[in-house]
Amino acid sequence: MTDLADRVALVTGASRGIGRAVALALGEAGAAVAVNYVERAADAEAVAGAIRQAGRAALAVKADVSQSADVADMVRKVEAALGSIDILVNNAGIGIMRGLDDLTEADFDRTIAVNLKSAFLCTQAVLPGMRARRWGRIVNISSGAARGAGMVGAHYNASKAGMEGLTRGYAARLAKEGITVNNVAPSLIDTDMIGSRRAEAAARIPVGRLGTSEEVAQATLMVIGNAYMTGQTVQTNGGLHFN
Repeated sequence: MTDLADRVALVTGASRGIGRAVALALGEAGAAVAVNYVERAADAEAVAGAIRQAGRAALAVKADVSQSADVADMVRKVEAALGSIDILVNNAGIGIMRGLDDLTEADFDRTIAVNLKSAFLCTQAVLPGMRARRWGRIVNISSGAARGAGMVGAHYNASKAGMEGLTRGYAARLAKEGITVNNVAPSLIDTDMIGSRRAEAAARIPVGRLGTSEEVAQATLMVIGNAYMTGQTVQTNGGLHFN
């Protein structure tokens, strides 16, 4: 288990699903955890409460991470309550199901803002502290859709492919400053995004089942604990496809 005692982590979109599992895993590893949410306050408070019950500090913090003012306010609140942010997990995202014929400009813009721009805004907000301490871990939760067709739509493909490019751009420029930046790219995880297509999706996966949020969290903790890995994408997809 990665030892994150005395570290402070921020997980965006952490009220449910993969974000929730990552937040809980970070708390179990010893970190103080900020649980970001935009709508599900009770769910986020429950995640923070579970972390506190396990003996670690936690804070549920509301912010629309696609908005720069919200991000700046969120970081101020986290640092005032928990301390300087050492670990950032950019997990917040949306999956608006659209075919090519019904995809709108508004759908595209919203998807890019929430899935990609948010990672840029949050990274920029935490970088000054990480650079000053010469230590930081940034993990972007991408998707197999960055490199394949996926199930959501072309706008979603673009947002996740952009996230992987953003990761490599930051990783190359921050490696000498003690900051690593990596992707974890899940495919077909048993979350709300799968909806009613669970059996159909599971049938496509070589291991014969959907992945779990906890398995994605495990990969995320592995990346955080490895100081020699940066600029990489870790696929968590049950053998669906390979790098």
